[in-house]
Amino acid sequence: MIKPHKHLRRHSPAYGILSALLLSLTDALFDAESRRYVTEELDGRYDVSTTYDSFTVTLAGRGSDFGRLLELLRNAVINAQLTPELVNRLRDERIKAARADAPTPEALAERAAAARLFGIHPYGRLIGGSPESLGRIERADLMLTRERFLNPNNSTLYISGAIEPARVMRALRSSLGGWRKSDRIIPATFRQPEAPDLRTLLIDRAGAPEVALRLAVRSLAEADRDRAALRVLAPIVSERWRAANPQLAQVKMIAQHDARREGGMFIMGATVAHSSAAQVLESARAVLRDLAANGPSVTELEKARRTWVEAHNNEPPSSEANADSWLDGYTHDLASPNPSELKRAVGALTPAEVQRVAARLFLNTPSAAVAVGDASNLREALARSGGVEVFGEAASKPAPAPMPKPAQQSPLLQLKRP
Repeated sequence: MIKPHKHLRRHSPAYGILSALLLSLTDALFDAESRRYVTEELDGRYDVSTTYDSFTVTLAGRGSDFGRLLELLRNAVINAQLTPELVNRLRDERIKAARADAPTPEALAERAAAARLFGIHPYGRLIGGSPESLGRIERADLMLTRERFLNPNNSTLYISGAIEPARVMRALRSSLGGWRKSDRIIPATFRQPEAPDLRTLLIDRAGAPEVALRLAVRSLAEADRDRAALRVLAPIVSERWRAANPQLAQVKMIAQHDARREGGMFIMGATVAHSSAAQVLESARAVLRDLAANGPSVTELEKARRTWVEAHNNEPPSSEANADSWLDGYTHDLASPNPSELKRAVGALTPAEVQRVAARLFLNTPSAAVAVGDASNLREALARSGGVEVFGEAASKPAPAPMPKPAQQSPLLQLKRP
C-alpha cells in the first residue's frame, strides 16, 4: 500500500513564543472527528510534530484516498470555525495535560538550562506552553495567529506517492486555489538574549538520591557554514567527558547539539551521585575549554565521524524521511537540503576545522549550568565551583556601606555639600 504524505510546515523565527497558540490552533483545525476519520475510515495516519521553528502536519493514506485527504487539509486551513466553545474546550484540555506532565529531574534540568541560556527569548520557553501561558489564550489570539501565520507563502506542502503529477496539480488548484497569500511574512522581532548567569542554578529536590546535571552553551544556526562540524563535536565531547569521569560509563549521560533556525544549543548532561556532582560539572567545562584550545586528534575525529555516519546509514530510507529532510532544509534556509551533501561535508572535515568550530562555540563562551537534586548535599560544593544560585531563594542583598564621618570626608566631598 503506497501512502502519499502531505506535510504542512509553518516557517517563522518568531515561532517559539507562539508555540502554545499554534498547538491549540492545530487542535482546532484537525478535530477528533477528522483524526478518527483518517485513522479508522481511511486506514491512514495523522500526526503533528512540533519544534521551536515549525510545526508539521502529516496526513497519510492510500493513493486512492488522495482527494479525501486533500479535502481534509482544505477544510482545516480554509474553512475551520474557531467558535468560542471550541477554543475554551481545547484550552482547558491543554492546561489539564500540561499540569499532569510531571517532568523528570533530567527534563527539569534541561528546561531550566534552556531558560537560563536564552532568557526571555522564545528558545528559553516550553514548546507546548505552561499552564499559566495557556490560560491566557483567548479566541481572538487564535484567529489572529491563523491570519498572520497560516498562509501559503509561509508554508511548504510536500506530496509523495504513486500519483500522477497532473492529477495532483488539478486537485491542488481546485481545493487550495482559494487559499490566499498573506500581505507580508511576519519577521522575527526578538532581540538576542543577554549573557547567562555564570553561577550554577540549583533546583532543590529534598531527599533525591541522585542529581541531574546540565551544562549548555549557545550554538550555531542549522544553516551555518560549519554545521557539519557540529555532527562530530558531540561524540568527541562525549568520549572525552566519559574518559575524565569513569563513573559516567554506568549512568545516563548526553552530549548533543540541538539544531535550530536562529542558533541552537549544545548541551551536556548526566545523572550522578551528589558527592561527585561538582567535580563532574567542572570536568564538563574543562572538556569544552580543552577541545577549543587543542582540537581533536585524528583518531578522535575518525571515530566520531564513523559513529555519526553509521547512525545515519542505519536509518531506513522512506518517503517520510525524505520529506522531513527536505522540509527541514526549507525551514532552516539550507543552501542544499539534500542529506548526501551533509554526509560529504562530514567526511571532508579535518581536525583543524573541528578545532576552529569548537573555538567558535566554547572559547571564552558563557555557559548555563543547572543541578537538580538535594540542595543540602550540593550547595557547598557547587558554591566553591563558580558560585551557586538556589532556585526560589531570595537573593541576599549586601549591607549598605556606612556613611563616612564628617571629619573623615575629603575636601572635594565637603565642597559638594549644600
